[in-house]
Amino acid sequence: MSTEAAQAAEILSQLATPLRLRAFAELVHRGAEGASIAELAYTIDVPVQTAGETLARLVGAGLATGTGNGIYRASPGVLRETAMALDRVQPITVHLHDYPQLRGNFTHGRLTSMPPTLSERYELLGELLARFLRLEGLHDEDEINRRLSEVTDDTAAVRRMLVETGWLERDRAGTTYGPGRRIPEQARTS
Repeated sequence: MSTEAAQAAEILSQLATPLRLRAFAELVHRGAEGASIAELAYTIDVPVQTAGETLARLVGAGLATGTGNGIYRASPGVLRETAMALDRVQPITVHLHDYPQLRGNFTHGRLTSMPPTLSERYELLGELLARFLRLEGLHDEDEINRRLSEVTDDTAAVRRMLVETGWLERDRAGTTYGPGRRIPEQARTS
């Protein structure tokens, strides 16, 4: 696991506790005004000591800031930065930079929608995924599915699309796959 992914996991684990999530949500709701430990304890209905410990955890994770006058404020930008850090470590991200017109088909490194079948983007998606797979030699269906599952939930549809667009060739029995076309040296970004 990369350092970025480990930091993101730590931040998200801090919010996985319902009490911390409620406290964070309350601080976000209060905005720049923030809240004192006592105000937060009252609002989320916990003892002051529990509210203080919860705020300390949020501050430690970078999800909140505390001031010398005892007012705490949420740092919601940390969540955006965390999402961006997780996006950067997704295996498709390296290739997606060369296909900006396909970014709308992906969310957080996962293929969430397919372009229309007869569109140029459908063909480009095939090229992008062929680049991602980097196939050499023959592979069984399970291996192709395993690799595709890193970027999509519907491996069958994507595998079928790769065959239809010629980026993947399948034997007559439909059990072995190999590269279908040579991948261009440079991605088409038109």
